[in-house]
Amino acid sequence: MNLFSGIIYNLKGLWLGVRTPRLLLLGFLRFAVVAVLTVVVAGLILAKHAEILALLWQQPESPWIVWAWHLASWLLSLLLMGISAVAAYLIAQLLFAVFIMDLMSRITERTLTGCVTAAPNAPIITQMGFLVRQELPRNIIPVLLTLVILVLGWLTPLGPVLTVVAPMAAAIFLAWDNTDLIPARNLQPFGKRFKALVKALPFHLGFGLPFLIPVLNLIFLSFAPVGATMYHIDREKKAVPPTPG
Repeated sequence: MNLFSGIIYNLKGLWLGVRTPRLLLLGFLRFAVVAVLTVVVAGLILAKHAEILALLWQQPESPWIVWAWHLASWLLSLLLMGISAVAAYLIAQLLFAVFIMDLMSRITERTLTGCVTAAPNAPIITQMGFLVRQELPRNIIPVLLTLVILVLGWLTPLGPVLTVVAPMAAAIFLAWDNTDLIPARNLQPFGKRFKALVKALPFHLGFGLPFLIPVLNLIFLSFAPVGATMYHIDREKKAVPPTPG
């Protein structure tokens, strides 16, 4: 599947999510969790804004350069808001969202196929524990690496290239966090699931592009498990050879 298919599946998942009451409720619950945590973390960080700026640069007395100090203050505020949004998302993922995402995936799968795939003889607590443990290699580390790439882009001559690469990498890994729900629930090894990601990079880039749209990205992220589950179901159908007539 190509980049355009990824965008289509994301939109199809959003449409199915808003038309299905249980998915709509869970989607907005995830949205609320991320939004509330973002406000709380942003408030805590910005409350220390003056102290952080003072550590970096004391307000100059000269009126000729005080404008640069005010500009630095605004840039620092934007940076802190960005950090707070990322921190809130990661906290929400680890503590709350992975459970909501899996439930949305199960509801979608049952709605479309009549059943839910899971590892045989594995209790749900084992499946959920495995999903939580996967958040570190599957989501948190890639997002942090993306931030490192952005910082390197600011500090090295490769800035223009890395500035483009970093959001694309973040989009791919955010998409994978959703398409990987069913394979992870089936307790598939990390290596096997990562190979599946590499083979479908264009699709995951397309699926993740809506996550780069400011403000709207929270809505797309909230309902992304639906479209990702639809993608997995269709992929499994294509992988099964037709029964001879």
